[in-house]
Amino acid sequence: MNIPLFLLTVLALTMGAYALGRRRALQAVGGVRLHSLPGYYGAYAALWAGLPALAILVAWLVGSSWAIEGLTLASLPDGAAGESPAEIALFLNDVRNESAGLISRGEGREVIVDAAAHYDWLRSRGIAAAIAVAILLSLAGGGFALQRVGPGFAARVVVERSFRIGLMISAALAILVTAGIVLSLVFETARFFAAVSPMEFLFGLHWSPQTALRADQVGSSGSFGAVPIFTGTLLITGIAMLVAVPVGLLSAVHMTFYATPRFRDVAKPILEILAGVPTVVYGVFAALAVAPWIRDLGTSLGLSVASESALAAGLVMGIMIIPFVSSLSDDAITAVPTALRDGSFGLGATRSETIRYVILPAALPGIMGGFLLAVSRAIGETMIVVMAAGLAARLTANPLDAVTTVTVQIVTLLTGDQEFDSPKTLAAFALGLVLFVVTLALNVVALRVVQHYRERYD
Repeated sequence: MNIPLFLLTVLALTMGAYALGRRRALQAVGGVRLHSLPGYYGAYAALWAGLPALAILVAWLVGSSWAIEGLTLASLPDGAAGESPAEIALFLNDVRNESAGLISRGEGREVIVDAAAHYDWLRSRGIAAAIAVAILLSLAGGGFALQRVGPGFAARVVVERSFRIGLMISAALAILVTAGIVLSLVFETARFFAAVSPMEFLFGLHWSPQTALRADQVGSSGSFGAVPIFTGTLLITGIAMLVAVPVGLLSAVHMTFYATPRFRDVAKPILEILAGVPTVVYGVFAALAVAPWIRDLGTSLGLSVASESALAAGLVMGIMIIPFVSSLSDDAITAVPTALRDGSFGLGATRSETIRYVILPAALPGIMGGFLLAVSRAIGETMIVVMAAGLAARLTANPLDAVTTVTVQIVTLLTGDQEFDSPKTLAAFALGLVLFVVTLALNVVALRVVQHYRERYD
């Protein structure tokens, strides 16, 4: 379906209905007071003109593929597409590829060629029918709405109720999507734990998820102890927070209390630019600049430093998180009432004493919440770890060694062609569920900290 053209047509009809509804409301005044503002009448007509057409679009996107493939199969002789569901699915895939021009039209493919031609015919007719029905419904809906426009019609009530229902549907969709993600993780994790013991996964000390596909295959231990992965995640996250927390908090304090307005207007945007840099750029910087520098420095000091280390990834990740910590801390500090600061100065406290004993304790809920959210951000980072820390699942607390994290292993396990009945692939879902639970727990703790230590100042 030519979706851009369809949307432009619907948008034009909706705007036309809005203009006509508003104009009709103004013309219908005639000395009688309108129940609602003219814009509400226009919005009412626009809703009736736009929503039916959008409903047709959603119905087409959801059901067109299933309907067209079913009609295509029904047009074929019995058994031409195969007998088993797998054979039918493969045949339909060949038909779609033939329709897209991805398969050469050679000998012995007459059935697929004919089916692809019928498939294209059905799709083109379906597109035309969907557009025609959508336009007719839009015109009919707009005309119905214009007939109801009048001084006594409560357009504001109807429009506001419609928007309220739309907001409720949006919130419900967000909840349903989240629930679907969680349920998919739980379902696949249950399949993984049916093959691998949860105790081995949560407390095992060796991670080697490569499983044997044949009885004589070597180098496939199939060990799923995730403790080295959890340790690497915590190690890199700890290094990142050691960099981001003090630098971010002190930069927020400096720009709030010590920096001149001109310096703050220049420094704060520059600092927040770091938040907009893609993580792959940080990864390249860590792999090409920071990691070699750490390795050369360690060699000069007589230390054994891996070419890819947790220290390099943690330092660069900390730099990436600095704007996050600084911005949240700045907002929390700025939200402290100025009366507290003035009262402290009035009692003879210095600026540093006011910051330590008045401002920071009052801003502690926001600061702690920002720290915990920054930890969640660090745990979920992938690109920097892939490029700077490596893929080795090593149980170590040495920041100079190469380690890996949960997110990196998820990417590794799901890269390329995978067999979704294998514990190796299902292990990615188990890691994803653990990551989800940890991140959710950190967010809950952050909210509890904010609620527990929040103080209200009049």
